[in-house]
Amino acid sequence: MLWRLLGALLLAAFAQPAFAADAAAGPFSNWAAVVVSGDFHASHTQNPTETFDNARRDVAAELIRKGFSAANLRQFSARPELYQTVNPGKADLQPIYDGLRTLAEQATSGCLVYFTSHGAPQGVVLDGHILPPELMDEMISHACGKRPTIVIISACFSGVFVPALADPNRLVLTAARPDRSSFGCSESDKYPYFDACMLKVLPTAHDFVALGPAVQACVAQKEVETGMSPPSEPQFYVGPALRPILPLMAFEPG
Repeated sequence: MLWRLLGALLLAAFAQPAFAADAAAGPFSNWAAVVVSGDFHASHTQNPTETFDNARRDVAAELIRKGFSAANLRQFSARPELYQTVNPGKADLQPIYDGLRTLAEQATSGCLVYFTSHGAPQGVVLDGHILPPELMDEMISHACGKRPTIVIISACFSGVFVPALADPNRLVLTAARPDRSSFGCSESDKYPYFDACMLKVLPTAHDFVALGPAVQACVAQKEVETGMSPPSEPQFYVGPALRPILPLMAFEPG
């Protein structure tokens, strides 16, 4: 309770209304969130895999357990017809942008964008196409403006997104540095390594600033244990406007 009270006092001190939070409901209950599975092909074989959709489903569920509102969270899949119990949207740029914008109009305190997919040096795979960093930045800027924003990208080469997304009001966490692959995208993997570490660390993490280094350490350990190299080296950026307040915006207890 002390952490939440301190967080509410500091958030209230910001001049911009976008940084306000309802302490009683939890710091993330009025945040818009989208969780996207951008592909369904295994690496190397190109056979269908549930890897990315498993991550989408379980990351979304864990975010809700940690204090995000189910009413303000939307999932997107490259094969939405297979997941009718969740009713995800189609993982294309326009539906994702429309969904994020609509959610951001009703949930005004912040935004979270999570992608899990294959990646390339040019960007992240989105249903057979490449979504480049500049276009993702434009989408998020139009939908969320200057409110606090968390962007997490689980894909090979996803560090290419950091320069384009690194605004003062954003936290950016990626599965790999710009010139490295990430791991765990085969037919036999339940989750990509990065998403598996997110799901391992998030239940006990205090906040997003603590989450980043913990996920980095988890990925490094998992790669050593499985003999994967060169290391993916997940990237982590916290904008100066967020760094002092995110540690005070604690997740709901596990």
